[in-house]
Amino acid sequence: MIINAIHSEEFMEEIIEFNPSYTLLTYSMHPNESINVEPGAMVAMGGVEMQTKSSGGGIFKSLKKMAFGGESFFLNTFTAGPSGGWISIAPGSPGDIISYDIQPGRQLFIQGGSYLSSTINVQTDTKFQGLKGFISGESVFFIRAFIENGQPGKTWFNSFGAVKQIPVQPGQTITVDTGHVVAFEDTVQYTINKVGGMKSFLVGGEGLVMNFTGQGSVWIQTRNIESLVGKIIPFLPKS
Repeated sequence: MIINAIHSEEFMEEIIEFNPSYTLLTYSMHPNESINVEPGAMVAMGGVEMQTKSSGGGIFKSLKKMAFGGESFFLNTFTAGPSGGWISIAPGSPGDIISYDIQPGRQLFIQGGSYLSSTINVQTDTKFQGLKGFISGESVFFIRAFIENGQPGKTWFNSFGAVKQIPVQPGQTITVDTGHVVAFEDTVQYTINKVGGMKSFLVGGEGLVMNFTGQGSVWIQTRNIESLVGKIIPFLPKS
């Protein structure tokens, strides 16, 4: 059953199925149209060819992206043949897929491991969180999807669980647990703090949070993969 289908003159047709738990994204591609996809995300395809290249605009940027951003050193580019084609992709963990239109000069920050695909004019790099990243215990780097100039583009990212978009208005502060942040626009700013006092931080069951201000959108996920891992570890065999 097709849950959602989007078509525009600028981008290829996309069909999203089985969301939000086990989302599958299918691109219906025009002749010679291309899409960049994170390695391992391809589920099925027809009428397209694949080429693999280093990601991030060069070997050193790609190595930094792989080491710190939680993403692959490579990107797979799928190109439709003379008669067009299609490709279905899915993330490695159960959850949703969200698309985002990127305008020239704008950028979107995506948590490490959540970048899925993008049109070929979208560049990806890493954004250092500085000491905020080390303190939070989360990825020290965000994936930065951006377009410097030219035509608008599009990127797709995935979550663990369902995704909710939260608007941030001027004068407002939105607080999100660090493990539930999926992506945010470049028009919002953030700080990382603990919830409550030190006692609440140590024994209250809550970790660190990101406080967003400015004006834009933040995307959150309904599940936290680190919390899941914490619940599984006690049941693993002990050596």
